[in-house]
Amino acid sequence: MPSPNPAYIGALINVVNSSPFPTHMLMQLKAIAFDHAVVSLKTDTCHLQPYGIVHGGVLATLIDTATFWASFLRLPDDDGLVNIDLKLNYLKPVADGILTATGRCIRSGRSLSYAEAGVTDADGKLVAHGTSTLMALPGKGLAFKMNKFLED
Repeated sequence: MPSPNPAYIGALINVVNSSPFPTHMLMQLKAIAFDHAVVSLKTDTCHLQPYGIVHGGVLATLIDTATFWASFLRLPDDDGLVNIDLKLNYLKPVADGILTATGRCIRSGRSLSYAEAGVTDADGKLVAHGTSTLMALPGKGLAFKMNKFLED
């Protein structure tokens, strides 16, 4: 497998982090590599449900995002990806601090990939875990074109 192009990775992180939804969620893609991604979110009052803890949808979003990007680099350049199944467990309530989701692609196929992610709080304690099945979308890749890989 060829190595990821560092310029491509930097450009990809910039595109993701400046797009509307991650900006709205105060979420950032911190790292991406083959079968691995790290996403962080700085909690704010907009993330809290009425009981004063982070809404489960925020944790689901982190797991969805981390599994997506953990699977992304295995795709051909012109392909996109969509989540078709998301399963998660909430393990511990969290009210504030930076949340970090670490995603890992467990299986990558031509049409389907399977990934997992764990969300940890600022103390490194696991607050949620989930799995995702993702489907490749041929011809629906990102608009910017760069060489995704460097040769071995």
